[in-house]
Amino acid sequence: MTYKIIDLFAGPGGLGEGFAAYKNGSIFDIALSAEMESSAYKTLTLRSFFRKIRGDQKALNAYYSFCESADSPRPGDLFPLAWRAAEEEAHQLTLGDPTDNQKLDVLLNQAKLHEDKTVLIGGPPCQAYSLVGRARNMGKQDYVAEDDHRHFLYKEYLRILHRSRPAVFVMENVKGILSAKVGGALVFHDILRDLTDPGKALGKRSGARYTIHSLVSPAKFVYGDDPEYLDASEFIIKAEKFGIPQARHRVILLGVREDLCYDGTKFLRESDPLCVEDAFLGMPLLRSKLSTNDSDTSWYEAVLGNANKLYKDALEQRMGTLAEELKAGMLRINGSLATGALRFPRRNASHGQTRFHKWVQDPRLNVWLNHETRSHMSSDLARYYFSAVYGQTFNRSPKGHHDFSLKGLAPDHANWESGKFADRFRVQLQKAPSTTVTSHIAKDGHYFIHPDPRQCRSLTVREAARLQTFPDNYFFQGNRTQQYHQVGNAVPSLLANKIAHVVTAILSNR
Repeated sequence: MTYKIIDLFAGPGGLGEGFAAYKNGSIFDIALSAEMESSAYKTLTLRSFFRKIRGDQKALNAYYSFCESADSPRPGDLFPLAWRAAEEEAHQLTLGDPTDNQKLDVLLNQAKLHEDKTVLIGGPPCQAYSLVGRARNMGKQDYVAEDDHRHFLYKEYLRILHRSRPAVFVMENVKGILSAKVGGALVFHDILRDLTDPGKALGKRSGARYTIHSLVSPAKFVYGDDPEYLDASEFIIKAEKFGIPQARHRVILLGVREDLCYDGTKFLRESDPLCVEDAFLGMPLLRSKLSTNDSDTSWYEAVLGNANKLYKDALEQRMGTLAEELKAGMLRINGSLATGALRFPRRNASHGQTRFHKWVQDPRLNVWLNHETRSHMSSDLARYYFSAVYGQTFNRSPKGHHDFSLKGLAPDHANWESGKFADRFRVQLQKAPSTTVTSHIAKDGHYFIHPDPRQCRSLTVREAARLQTFPDNYFFQGNRTQQYHQVGNAVPSLLANKIAHVVTAILSNR
């Protein structure tokens, strides 16, 4: 039996990809996905096209040619029927907008979905719930949480839940949703209550009711329960425990329609941990760019000059071990590294045998997609080199002005020593899962410094995509900033695939 997926707030499609790829697409089929941002929508459509042509070698050849050369025609132009099918699946819609809501309703009517064979997935935008977003909001004059429509976008999810009565739903959001408040009340408690009876929550006749389950424990929330007595942390999924090379902690709710009589005994299976080094296996060395007058020579001289100054100051401050490593790193700096590209030639890439590697790798692909380095100021290159060496030496990222005590490392910021910006520069450690990849990676890369001092840079879009477990043949559209946003806002597709396994087990045991 094939189940139809409705994917709301889809982003570039990480959650949907995990479901659609489960058992080679034989279990789940995306009937409709909705995303408002234009570049993410383009990525979503291109990926839908890729799925539509899985069994067509000519069309696949056209897709790979497009991936490998900007001069190749877009595959949708060569295979218009498959492209039209992709456009019938992926839609650029702003949920909450009356016109777009109406369009979505028409599309759902046309899809003729059967409630017992439908699964609803998606995560309403998280900016209003995240700790960072809330901190920003507190700094805004006259900000009133009750007036922020983003707090209530989950009700658009409720509306489709009530309308479609899917057998199961999966809803994802940031951990900060557990503590976010509106009008002094915890938002999460309201969301739990509303999800159990979406019709009642919307002021309509009560329809299908749902029990909200954890994917990692027997914890559940049933209609009529008091959320005050619930340990909300039981709904947090720590991705690094499940074969994802990233310490990503997110609230993921599994809703099962009451009439399915699910006993709550199906959970995600823990996997061997993976680290950043595992995620980047086979990826080429790249250097950063200089923001002004970039060349191999100017970059090499800038990095080497910075490294030498740091080494001398470390000696003066009697930081023997760090000084030695700063000096050793200087000998490994290579000024002839490439800076990558949107389509960067793939040569002699190593292949791993873990489930993660089999998931992301594509032997047919002859390029690295979305693998181009940023430009950085010379002062930032000094901080990146220092951070990478420090991380390799002490197995932790340097933090605050106490660790960044060498000359030239302190940024020109009046509050640098206040403690508020202690984590402004963060290197990802080779032997540990990465920290959480977020949309902030689109800004400057300071939180996502590459662990290799030789490369002296922040992560590329493709490296971030590896940490988010997107397959290497996933081609992100839009400009580079938009690509970073897409990756940072996504759900790890391999984690979604494992959730699909749980959902399949629930549906097959009805």
